[in-house]
Formats: sequence, C-alpha cells, structure tokens
Amino acid sequence: MDLLERHDTGAVAHLRMCAPERLNALSDEMLAALQAQIDALTDDRTIRAVVLSGAGKVFCAGHDLKQMQRGRQAEDGGRAYFADLFARCSRVMTGLQKLPQPVIAQVHGIATAAGCQLVASCDLAVAAKGTRFGVNGVNIGLFCSTPMVALTRNIAAKHAFEMLSTGRFADAEEARQMGLVNRVVPGEQLAEAAQDLAETVAGKLGAAVKIGKEAFYAQAALPVEEAYAYAGDVMVENMLWRDTEEGIAAFLEKRAPDWTQ
Repeated sequence: MDLLERHDTGAVAHLRMCAPERLNALSDEMLAALQAQIDALTDDRTIRAVVLSGAGKVFCAGHDLKQMQRGRQAEDGGRAYFADLFARCSRVMTGLQKLPQPVIAQVHGIATAAGCQLVASCDLAVAAKGTRFGVNGVNIGLFCSTPMVALTRNIAAKHAFEMLSTGRFADAEEARQMGLVNRVVPGEQLAEAAQDLAETVAGKLGAAVKIGKEAFYAQAALPVEEAYAYAGDVMVENMLWRDTEEGIAAFLEKRAPDWTQ
C-alpha cells in the first residue's frame, strides 16, 4: 500500500493518507508524498477538485513525534532538522491553497495539531459527526505555532487562542459553527457528501474557479481599497473570456452553457 493513495473519479482526484498504524501522521515521508501530489496536480488540467482523506480510525494526528524525537539527536539538538521540517510542512500547507483546484478535507475521527492545520489549509471541509479537532501541542509543552497560522485564518481569534492555549478539543458541530468545516454529516455519509461537494465544484467553469481561488486568498491579505482594485482587475479579465460570455448568454437564454475549458 502506498503511503498516499490517489484515485480519480471523473474530474475529482481523491488523495488518501494511508498510514493508519501511525494515525496518518505527517512524517517526513508523508509530507514528501503530499508535496509530490501537489506538484503533479498543479499542471493537471483534467482535475477540477481534490478530496483529501485518511485511512483507518482518524484523519490525521499531526506530526510524527517519534520521528521528531530522533531528529533531536543531532549535534545541534535538532535545530536544523526542526527548521527544515516546519518549512517543508508549511510548503505543503500553502501548496494546497496555491493549487488551481479547490481542495476538500474529508475528516473523521480526529484532526489534531498539524492534522487540524491540514484541515484549515484546505479550501473546504466536510466532517463526520463525532470528529474532534484540536491544536493541542500545548498539552506536551509545544505551542502549535505553525498550525495557528492556518487556524486563525479560519476561525475567530478568541476561539483559536482558547484552543491553542488550553489544548481542548472542539467537536464537529462546534467546528462547523466556528467556521473550520463547512458541513457535518453522519459517518456513513461522509465519503458521499465530500464527493457531492467536489462534483458540484468540478462542474463549474474550471478557469473561473482557478482565477477565483487565487484571487480569494490574494485579496484577503490586502487593505479593503486595494482588495477591491485587485478584485476588479480580476473580474475584468474574467469578463473578457469567451466562456464567460457564453455562460452569461446561456443563462439569459435559459440553456446549458457550451464551455470550452
């Protein structure tokens, strides 16, 4: 079994972390496998949505603590290894948002520490009832500073700081209310719900979703007036496309659009 399995269903790519005996931890090898798929998907025009899931009882329990302890054995106490590890992890997290395709986290069991960061780094998330979310590194003396970056861009500051500073878990419904996940469904409906959402996204004009996803994250980092100016330029470009003209005409004529992209 591959550490990260991929199978495609139409225009939807499914990535499944397959290290259930290690709770799908983000080991060096898992991070490398995720990065390889991000690189492959970046230029894959046949794929319009991605679903990320985990095998076994949980989605992802965060970094591989045993591997991290081994990294500490270096002469520098692990400083170089840890710096490289968190840089590689950050590249994966930002890489998910840089993908042209929307990425949907299909979450069950638990998503803790960097596993919760992984959910927060996906564009959308569907969770099974009973799933628990935490950035609980503080319980072992390690504040989840890098997961904090993604988490604080999903939920309100006080909710995030409470989770980070107390180590408490939020259940799936609370996570939905806070904005960390979009939908909560019974466990037996999880895969279907994620697939349905992916197919809905994949059914839109791919080029429009691509330009929109890029703009979504870019404008969020700008002051309001600059954000409007930037977004206006994006809409001008989008409006000039042949497929957008066709989409508007089809809507007005009450027919399906004949898109080329």
